[in-house]
Amino acid sequence: MVPLPEHRLALLGGGFSTDDDGLLDDWVLGHARTSRPKVCFVPTASGDAPAYVERFLAAFTRRRSCDPGVLPLFRRELDDTALRTFLLAQDVVYVGGGNTANMLAVWRAHGVDRLLREAYDRGTLLCGISAGANCWAEGSLTDSYGPLTSLSDGLGLLSGSVCPHYDSEPGRRPAYRAAVESGALPAGWALDDGVGALFTDGRLTETVARTSRADLYRVDHDGERAVPCRRLTADAGPTCAPLRPARP
Repeated sequence: MVPLPEHRLALLGGGFSTDDDGLLDDWVLGHARTSRPKVCFVPTASGDAPAYVERFLAAFTRRRSCDPGVLPLFRRELDDTALRTFLLAQDVVYVGGGNTANMLAVWRAHGVDRLLREAYDRGTLLCGISAGANCWAEGSLTDSYGPLTSLSDGLGLLSGSVCPHYDSEPGRRPAYRAAVESGALPAGWALDDGVGALFTDGRLTETVARTSRADLYRVDHDGERAVPCRRLTADAGPTCAPLRPARP
């Protein structure tokens, strides 16, 4: 009997759009299911901003260890059949930052939400930064509507909620803790900029950080607790021994 593929997704507090060292992106590629993965950038949350797409292509084209591609939806060229074929052929789907609420609405209008679920079930590694981290959970803290607010929406591939930019944007930490404590959002994960967190079949299996100051936090009704992160360095390689699974 052929074993079922693992369900894997990664929350990123950085990557090509914010960091020049490439450490988190190399870490992601190190977890792809092939040695030369196809990596699809989905820039929906930014309105398919050309500069964002160019930055992705510049960062990943120079890596000879992957084949980068882009899925634009604001000027969509693929019909439904070709869209499904393209997405399911990817080894890594990398979602960019921007407006979480708008992105989810556009995905649903094009059926991309269903295709991402199908890709996830087939073993594609899903990942992203900011809105691209928020989207995988049941809910998130977002500035999609201007002020920080709770968004009880997401693909629900990861149980609970997510808060990005925990250390870098004023108001994130108290707003997220208050939302969890009040029940506006379920317990979840808060990411400092510079952190990467890998979830396998819904459980946290690896955490890394590109700086000594970056942490991942588990936030619930009792407060927050930091989760140990391995420090990424240029010569450390993209992978390491996984953590003992934490409660989701």
